[in-house]
Amino acid sequence: MTYLLVTNDDGVYAPGIRALHDAVRHLGKAVIIAPERDKSAVSHSLTMNRPLHVRKLEPDVYTLDGTPTDCVTIGMNKVLPVKPDLLVSGINPGPNLGDDISYSGTVSAAIEGTMYGIPSLAFSLAGEPPYDFETAAGVAWKLASMAMQFGLPENTLLNINIPQLKPEEIRGIRFTRQGRRIYKNAIQETYDPWGRKHYWIGGGTVHWSGGEETDDQALQEGFISVTPIQLDLTNHAGRGFLQENWKM
Repeated sequence: MTYLLVTNDDGVYAPGIRALHDAVRHLGKAVIIAPERDKSAVSHSLTMNRPLHVRKLEPDVYTLDGTPTDCVTIGMNKVLPVKPDLLVSGINPGPNLGDDISYSGTVSAAIEGTMYGIPSLAFSLAGEPPYDFETAAGVAWKLASMAMQFGLPENTLLNINIPQLKPEEIRGIRFTRQGRRIYKNAIQETYDPWGRKHYWIGGGTVHWSGGEETDDQALQEGFISVTPIQLDLTNHAGRGFLQENWKM
């Protein structure tokens, strides 16, 4: 039997994961293993300072009081009877583009699956609330089908961002590179009732750089962005520079 592991970082009750599960369950036995509450922006963190608890909510739906990475590693090793044939993460309400992928729990779940040798896809809906996941779910089914049929490059996951458009308005798919998303004034100062200063991270103005063939550019032009992300973070050109110039 073909198994699919379905997870996210928004929590087991998020509408995006239900839409994703409904889209891919026709490809095999799709099992949801997701955090019990919102774990956005936790990146690739593992919970190692306390035990974790898995609860079965309904057939093929489990929740875990941990991070997306916890869900993947425990789901594969303790919940599913076999190693899954495909991992899908999302559908995230909002894009995961550029530098944001370093913080994204959605993408990190796919990274964890890739580390275990499982073809893994991270899906995000690039739009504004209210979110309509119908088109994105259709895209997820199509790309998941292609991943199962053709496979992925070794040690590579796909970060997929889908514009919030009607199917007939989407211009196609572009295979993109990661852009640079930089926030200005993203740290806000606030005060509590006793006048003590606190800081709130979030908001600010987004500035993009990189332009051509980037994930952001594809979305702005009405295309689905599919960015292959590799596990090897080595800057090989930088390594050559160091070997040539940094003499001891």
